[in-house]
Amino acid sequence: MSHVASVAAWLWHILKQVNPLRLVKRVDGYIIGKFIGTYFYSIILIISISIVFDVNENLAKFTANNAPLRAIVFDYYANFVPYFANLFSPLFVFIAVIFFTSKLAGNSEIIAMLASGMSFKRLLRPYMISAAFISILNFYLGSFIIPKGTVIRHDFESLYKNNKKNTSASNVQLLVDQGVIAYIAQYDDRTKTGYGFSLDKFEKKKLVSHMTANIIRYDTISDSRNHWKAINYKIRELKGMREHITTGMEIDTLIMMEPMDLVFSKGQQETFTSPELKQYIAKQKNRGSSNVVQYEVEYHKRIASCFASFILTIIGASLSARKRKGGMGLYLGIGLALSFSYILLQSISSTFAINAGLPSVIAAWIPNILYAFIAYYCYRNAPN
Repeated sequence: MSHVASVAAWLWHILKQVNPLRLVKRVDGYIIGKFIGTYFYSIILIISISIVFDVNENLAKFTANNAPLRAIVFDYYANFVPYFANLFSPLFVFIAVIFFTSKLAGNSEIIAMLASGMSFKRLLRPYMISAAFISILNFYLGSFIIPKGTVIRHDFESLYKNNKKNTSASNVQLLVDQGVIAYIAQYDDRTKTGYGFSLDKFEKKKLVSHMTANIIRYDTISDSRNHWKAINYKIRELKGMREHITTGMEIDTLIMMEPMDLVFSKGQQETFTSPELKQYIAKQKNRGSSNVVQYEVEYHKRIASCFASFILTIIGASLSARKRKGGMGLYLGIGLALSFSYILLQSISSTFAINAGLPSVIAAWIPNILYAFIAYYCYRNAPN
């Protein structure tokens, strides 16, 4: 019995050692609560103001297009709020850090913490824990949840805000498989139908099969993907000097392309989850397509933006942790300018990647690299 008790005590000791919550003390919980609470409060406050301005701007369009109230609330604004909250999350993080930390400094609470022997590095622990929580939340929402809502929001805008989506394409030619090239003269995405279709298969640079069809339609109810129906088709198979021709009214065929490969619309990369983005980029690169830069930028930006929470948290905590006689006005202005310039630099670097050939990975990480140096400088000059 004593042996069982000693084993249980040993296991309990191991569990306490590996439990990450043992690192969170009472003061850490106090700061984490302040941080997370102020972060969500700032989101609610600023997004509420944004909704008021958006309603005022779009009310006439909603009325003119007879948008139902249910669609406005659940299709548009229910997806509008998470999208912009996640987009400007670094700004909300910085505002939260500045406000609650300056209040702690104004109440001499940080002075008391540092006077008790706590270093500024130790003081940053709960800040980093909070930033990690926000980063994980933002990454999950931005990579898996928000893209699905963005599809619904874009559909609403195309119906009721006159932001018409691109639903057609002409003279589309793409490599659908190794040595297989598809061509569609005209494609309508609303009906998933293409006109003037041809499919050429090459082996060792020699044409071995040529298929044409007046109409090709994507099978939306099929259990498998890449399932198309060719109407009024002709297949020519070339074997040496011989040619075999097959014609018919309708045939089911498997072609390695999907409707989203044929029509490109503005902001389409925002509607893909991160796994879908990665798969789409790899597929387009295998086809030799050059129209993947904006998709690569979006994919890398989702990862890089998560680290903005850590960088702006360090900057905000370092600037606002010192109690100042003149108040926090000047440093609050400096901090807000830094956070806005960070978001602006993200947009500029993305534009350079799309239009000037800057590698997408570098474009996504330039703001983090630059502001990491600023964060280090602020940290070195923070109170101890």
